[in-house]
Amino acid sequence: MITTTIILSTLLFSSIVDATALTYNVGAHERACFYVWADVPKKKLAFYFAVQSGGSFDIDVDVRDPNQKQMLSLEKERQGDYVFTANEIGEYSFCFSNDMSTFAEKVVDFEITIENEKRASSLSQDEKEKGKGPQAQTDAMDESLFRLMGELGRVDRMQKHFRTRENRNFSTVISTESRIFWFSLVESMMIVGMAMVQVYVVRTFFSGSRRTHV
Repeated sequence: MITTTIILSTLLFSSIVDATALTYNVGAHERACFYVWADVPKKKLAFYFAVQSGGSFDIDVDVRDPNQKQMLSLEKERQGDYVFTANEIGEYSFCFSNDMSTFAEKVVDFEITIENEKRASSLSQDEKEKGKGPQAQTDAMDESLFRLMGELGRVDRMQKHFRTRENRNFSTVISTESRIFWFSLVESMMIVGMAMVQVYVVRTFFSGSRRTHV
């Protein structure tokens, strides 16, 4: 079994949200692992994956925390969207395994997002109640941008979902077209073969009848 290890840079000190989106080709009998680092506890880990092509569009998934405790285990899944809470500081592993395939490679799109659950506000309690203060407008804009970012994230996930369905449907069409072609070819050859056998049998029958009559 081939094992691939990739460490994703996800140390977050200044940003609220960090995301890593990749497309990886998982070979037959390969186990590919990707690692992210959570520097503080209680961060949210959003994990999305979808098999775009290869075999039956399925793959095994294994997610573990820094203590090697299993957080998610999936077998022969086509796609998924999960959210975890990083309770421990350290390295989290996201592994894809293609052991079930003898020769088929799997193309997997996946995205790992790390987000702080708590966002600090620069306003005091009185300023929050009155809606005033030097940072009131800035914080209101920040809140609007944060909500907009969430909506855009959902739209992006929906687009990925439809793209995955399109790829699978296209693969099904290609597979069906190939099967129809070969079935038609074999059927035509069988018809021609049966016609030749019938002609041979009829000629043999009449030739034998004439010889018997004489």
